[in-house]
Amino acid sequence: MTQHSVCPPTESDREVKGLHVITWGCQMNVYDSARMTDVLRPLGYQAVEAPDAADMVILNTCHIRDRAAEKVFSELGRLRLVKETRAAEGQRTILAVAGCVAQAEGAEILARAPYVDIVLGPQTYHRLPEMVARAARAAGAVIDTDFPAEQKFDFLPDAQAPQTPGGLTAFLTIQEGCDKFCSFCVVPYTRGAESSRPVESVLREARRLVETGAREITLLGQNVNGYHGEGPDGRVWGLAGLAEALAAIPGLARIRYTTSHPRDMDDALIAAHRDLPALMPFLHLPVQSGSDRILAAMNRGHTAAEYRDIVLRLRDARPDIALSSDFIVGHPGESDADFEATMQLIRDVGFAQAFSFKYSPRPGTPAAGAPLQVPEDVKDARLQALQALLRTQQDAFNDGTVGRVVPVLFTGHGRKPGQLSGRSPYLQAVHVDGPDALIGQIAQVEIRERYTNSLSGTLIQERAFA
Repeated sequence: MTQHSVCPPTESDREVKGLHVITWGCQMNVYDSARMTDVLRPLGYQAVEAPDAADMVILNTCHIRDRAAEKVFSELGRLRLVKETRAAEGQRTILAVAGCVAQAEGAEILARAPYVDIVLGPQTYHRLPEMVARAARAAGAVIDTDFPAEQKFDFLPDAQAPQTPGGLTAFLTIQEGCDKFCSFCVVPYTRGAESSRPVESVLREARRLVETGAREITLLGQNVNGYHGEGPDGRVWGLAGLAEALAAIPGLARIRYTTSHPRDMDDALIAAHRDLPALMPFLHLPVQSGSDRILAAMNRGHTAAEYRDIVLRLRDARPDIALSSDFIVGHPGESDADFEATMQLIRDVGFAQAFSFKYSPRPGTPAAGAPLQVPEDVKDARLQALQALLRTQQDAFNDGTVGRVVPVLFTGHGRKPGQLSGRSPYLQAVHVDGPDALIGQIAQVEIRERYTNSLSGTLIQERAFA
């Protein structure tokens, strides 16, 4: 797309303007929303709590879930009323649709919702100031869903404060896009080809996040363990090398990464789980199915046996590692035997947590037009059985922590007076009675009780050790 010159902001441009961002979908969308806020800050935009107080509203969308586009249009209908009400009061609202639905359905959005001012894909939000300037000149709707040659990260301002309340945990995107082309997935079409940020760019942002209070950083990417960024030594670094460099940042206590692909779980990364204490022993490693026939139909590029072997190698390197995963039931052609193979893999591996879904067609993906679509009632029954098994495993894992002493990073207050809330290395919510001075610190906690979605315990030290 041709770049357009934009006049520098005038003094009136720098007046404080309200910005409201509505975020749907994955953690990467949460990160993208924070960075769009950073990009717009020099134009005078500051976050506000409600769209009716905003001079600009951004709907950052996700295309993964069923009927994603229709949910976007439903929300746009509500935002249209906000825009019209403000217009009647003499206030203009710029309405933007960003993210993966914008990428996939940009022309349709403008056709069905002509009151939208800006449509931008995930790879172009570094151009937002230019788009806002064009929209402000009343030049009609602005659409930018190109996959630009330049990396957006080269043009973004430094990240501001971490994106979670209290600023103690933060997301950091290091890789985007996907070259795997799984049969059911739209990501290669909405996020583009795999690309990785240079090592120095990642480290610079990580240091800034730590300086502003982050103790834990989660590295994000569609295939984050396929990271292949240019290093300061001129060589290509993998995720293992990047994690080692991040672990050396003073004050960064914990490192996580998501989402991984089994094909990119190499020996160096498995060894990093053994050698880097900061790398948390909790790994999200989607498998989707336990049937080799369905894995092949999904174009996953690995077998169930290869997945099991990766798990064995991880547990040999880090015996206390716990796994979460993704599962899709009812992919076209899935038989009762295929589903049972998935159930058996779950029994064999054992998961601390998992996300499971019924297959739903995504327009333009290979599976959408495949024969042997599974009836909805069959998918429903399979999903219920799978989720019941996974819930049993999750409860068993949480039960297994009762009586153990675990390090907890305290991130804020609990619901009761005098109560603190934190997270274990396994992303479990943990509540204890303790002093406010522990917020932002890691302390040892003996787990005493397991609830449906959290744990409670007792501090065995009043002073943090890290």
